[in-house]
Amino acid sequence: MALKLTEKAVGEVKRIMTEQNVPGTAVLRVGVRGGGCSGFEYALGFDPSADESADIVSDWHGLRVAVDRKSALYLDGTEIDFYDGLEKRGFVFNNPNATKTCG
Repeated sequence: MALKLTEKAVGEVKRIMTEQNVPGTAVLRVGVRGGGCSGFEYALGFDPSADESADIVSDWHGLRVAVDRKSALYLDGTEIDFYDGLEKRGFVFNNPNATKTCG
């Protein structure tokens, strides 16, 4: 599975972890479920640990990321970035598996 987080996205996740007092041993959990205007609805959250038998775990710029195996099928090739502009601010999922995008 090839899920990628940009340095900017990792920096924002680490900032949130510090702000919310999330332990440094926690993992960022990335998931997907059907729905949303692109056919996917994404979820980001923190878990105290990953289950190595049920999750695919990777490291991005010092951040451990866990994806359950079912979500991994839909996230293959996805890049997570963070956009911080005047008109909007948030995480952006660039997923080549999404068949539609929001207008």
